[in-house]
Amino acid sequence: MTNLQLDPFVVAVIVGMSVTTYLTKAGGLWLLSRINLSQRLESGLEILPGAIVLSILGPELTTSGPAEWSAAAVVLLIVWRTENVFLALVCGVGSVLLFRNLI
Repeated sequence: MTNLQLDPFVVAVIVGMSVTTYLTKAGGLWLLSRINLSQRLESGLEILPGAIVLSILGPELTTSGPAEWSAAAVVLLIVWRTENVFLALVCGVGSVLLFRNLI
């Protein structure tokens, strides 16, 4: 059995990033609860997570092969049927791993 030691600096950085992430999210929710949003802005904020995912994965698909395109089709089908982005992403990761082994 090895003696595992945690570097205090690494732990401090991880804790600092966690606190910053939480404060950013909580601060944004607090701010949004105090202002009136127009219907247009509210609609834009609702589709933002999907747009961010698409902007990250879109360029990757341009240089990918059949396994990735097949997994993208699975993601589109699941998000269309369930409207659950998280479930679609989890299934997409599983699909790409499966298709890479099959194709």
